[in-house]
Amino acid sequence: MNSKHSSPFNNILKCMNKILVLCLLLMMASAVHAAGTDKTLVSWVNLNNRSSNSGSILTIQDGSQFDGIILSRKGGGKWIAGSDELKRTQKDLSNIKPETARSGKMVQMAVVYEGSEIRIYRNGELYSKYPAHNIDILNSNSNFVVFGLSYYGGEGFVSVEIEDARIYDSALSVDELRDMQPNKPSKIKPYAWWDFEGEEIVDHAGRYVFNNRGEEENIELEDGKLILGLYSRLISTRKYVPETPQWPQNPPENWLTYHLAHPGPGRAVPGDPNPAFYYKGRYHLHYIYANVYGYNYAHVSSKDMVHWRWHPTVLAPPITGHGMFSGTGFFTKEGKAAMIYHGQGSDRNWVAYALDDNMDNWTKPEAIIPKDDAGNEPKMRHWDPDCWLNGETYYALSGGRNPQLMKSNDLKNWIFMGDLLHEDYSGEPGIPRDEDISCANMFKIGNKWMLLCISHRLGCRYYLGDFKDEKYLPESHTMMNFRTTEWEGGDGGLVYFAPESMLTKDGRRVMWTWLITKLMPTGIQALPRELELPDDGVLRIRPLRELETLRYDEMIEKNITVKSDSDYKLNKITGDAVELKVTFSAPLPKAFGINLLGDENNNNAIRIMFGSGMNTFNLGSIKPPFELKEGENLRLRVFIDKNILEVFANERQAAAVTHEHIREHPNISLFTKDRDLKVKEVKAWKMKSIYKQGAHRQILSELR
Repeated sequence: MNSKHSSPFNNILKCMNKILVLCLLLMMASAVHAAGTDKTLVSWVNLNNRSSNSGSILTIQDGSQFDGIILSRKGGGKWIAGSDELKRTQKDLSNIKPETARSGKMVQMAVVYEGSEIRIYRNGELYSKYPAHNIDILNSNSNFVVFGLSYYGGEGFVSVEIEDARIYDSALSVDELRDMQPNKPSKIKPYAWWDFEGEEIVDHAGRYVFNNRGEEENIELEDGKLILGLYSRLISTRKYVPETPQWPQNPPENWLTYHLAHPGPGRAVPGDPNPAFYYKGRYHLHYIYANVYGYNYAHVSSKDMVHWRWHPTVLAPPITGHGMFSGTGFFTKEGKAAMIYHGQGSDRNWVAYALDDNMDNWTKPEAIIPKDDAGNEPKMRHWDPDCWLNGETYYALSGGRNPQLMKSNDLKNWIFMGDLLHEDYSGEPGIPRDEDISCANMFKIGNKWMLLCISHRLGCRYYLGDFKDEKYLPESHTMMNFRTTEWEGGDGGLVYFAPESMLTKDGRRVMWTWLITKLMPTGIQALPRELELPDDGVLRIRPLRELETLRYDEMIEKNITVKSDSDYKLNKITGDAVELKVTFSAPLPKAFGINLLGDENNNNAIRIMFGSGMNTFNLGSIKPPFELKEGENLRLRVFIDKNILEVFANERQAAAVTHEHIREHPNISLFTKDRDLKVKEVKAWKMKSIYKQGAHRQILSELR
């Protein structure tokens, strides 16, 4: 065949080859897609209680996406293929039969994901099937497995005994399901397999190596079964790789501007601030957050306590062997940075030491085991510890009700000393001697010793006193943000909680707390406060002076007169991140103050109100104790960050509340009721973000 006549034929061949290659590519793509999305979940269970609240007997999850075998609460308990936002879950359950197996009757449940269909089998019989757009979860290196909860981050519970649980990376046939027997290997190699035999929970496929049982006590491994009581859960995860929290490039609009807040992964609930240090040129702060591995210490560092960067999370259960609960930082006699904390789930308090200047590596934790005079370990509660050096002796307390005290010369051998509080201390009005002392922090301030702490009943508070006979003898007690009738959580339900403090490089005592509020998406640290106790014995509370570096667009108004029973609007102040500094001149009216964060007509505003002769200043619905001296001006510093409000009065009182609304225009107005009000000066500044990369990229790079 000559080339002249073969040319059209060759073109046809080339075209056919292209079509064939395209078909092969499509087939390969389809095969890859099926290999990724096809899977089978299998579990053998005995139902102890059919009144499930949509709990799971086996869930595979990656991020917010999950697939699971869930006993739905609908219709008395029906088996469903649970999924994120019910995307792959059957909507109409009217033809699905509720589970009828009695307690002790083992049932095999399986969900097969194949192509664009989901099939559910009960004891090898088809239970339901329906079309679904299945997703690839198994090919992720960050997936994990959940038992009990419908998914990690969600609710749900189921009371069951799980005999065996497996995941396969293919769609098994009904015959293959029927051939399976619990606790025996299958012909097909599983992606993951738990038979719950032995003393440890083991994935025989070797994929999931760490198990987080949470805080619940009603979970057991017994007679080759995983026994889940109501509200219990087990999460099985891969080998731990330290994660680094990072502020997103485009955070939601209600995320804060200049408060330190946890960006994820996981949730900072609780978000207690914990071991804090100034060490070799940087400030370091830890705070609690929870993820699939349990309770961890997030670690942030800064050169100015304003701009922070996150470090890898190395203080985590897979590394320490327990969850990280409240504790404090301190320095040894040799100048080493150390921390003491409660090991969640361990029933022990622990000490660890930093191994590098960045505090990115720590020693293996050492348990604190006190001994009495007879050399025996006393019966005591191990909880929320603190450690401090007084002279050449280390003292440590273990918190809670009636906290206990111990001492050591070397941080290894501890002598039990009994009650922390001196026998001469009988309590304060409304504060009994055995009031809960948790999240404790003991330090010298002025010529007194301060015990900064919380009561879970009352919130953040402190004692001032001294040591007598190696016991703490309080002389006074003061609430900070209260949870009593007068201070019940504040507007929006904000609670000022779990304090932690440290000394700065220039000797200032600075404290943080966790701000608990349902209005914000993540764990929030209150603005840092400077504490000082001068010779008059009155504690001074000031906002951290470094916050002033965030100010810009200053506005000043002076010598304002507000007429009796009227308002004076400060129309030039805009923005949802603002600092306001106001001085009200004495003599003062009986009722005056500031409205802010209301609408254009001052509806739904937060009101700061004070008056001559008053012994509190009203902030929204709370009433912090506060009095002025004769002829003293009232000086307020007000910090607005989206819908969080923190107020400082004459450096002698401070309080925080939240507001339901975020206002781009804060709608600030001064008011007075019974007579004219003289306002010496109003200053206002917009506040820069501590997170934005744009204008602050150079600043942040310098800080790092």
